[in-house]
Amino acid sequence: MADDSRAPAPHPPDPTRQSLWRPLRLLQASMDADIAQVYAERRIDGLKPSYVMELLRLHADGPMTIAELAESVQRTHSALSQKVAAMREAGWVHTVVGDDARTRKVALTDRARGVVDRLAAEWRATEAAIADLEAEIPYPLSRVVTDIERALERRSFRDRIAGKLAQDPAWD
Repeated sequence: MADDSRAPAPHPPDPTRQSLWRPLRLLQASMDADIAQVYAERRIDGLKPSYVMELLRLHADGPMTIAELAESVQRTHSALSQKVAAMREAGWVHTVVGDDARTRKVALTDRARGVVDRLAAEWRATEAAIADLEAEIPYPLSRVVTDIERALERRSFRDRIAGKLAQDPAWD
């Protein structure tokens, strides 16, 4: 007779098998990949779609400190500082002396200035494509976002998560 006492314990259920959040993230990643493919087809190498807003903002408004750029694109200083470091590494931005010798400003490189008009065209085309998509679906994405923002004003996402965690004994 076999000794079953050495049998491995069953694996716990994987909570990631069901997700309301993941499809949204995958959709955005898929759409960003399509935008990146457009860049690759035009030989704009090393450009991530997530860099474009900052590059266009710098083109429109000129060099800015990281804090100014972060405020302009509604990101945290920390998040934007990391993004600027990656953009600098990729050759899209560099830093220049600011209004006084103690400050540094982020500025476009010649490489970025050489493609920024095409990036503005892509931005406009992407916005037009989103408008076309919204016309095809019964509940436009922009309305979904607005409705979610309003719901989160009533109760933050953090508070919603914390409330669910308070009910889960595994969180203790």
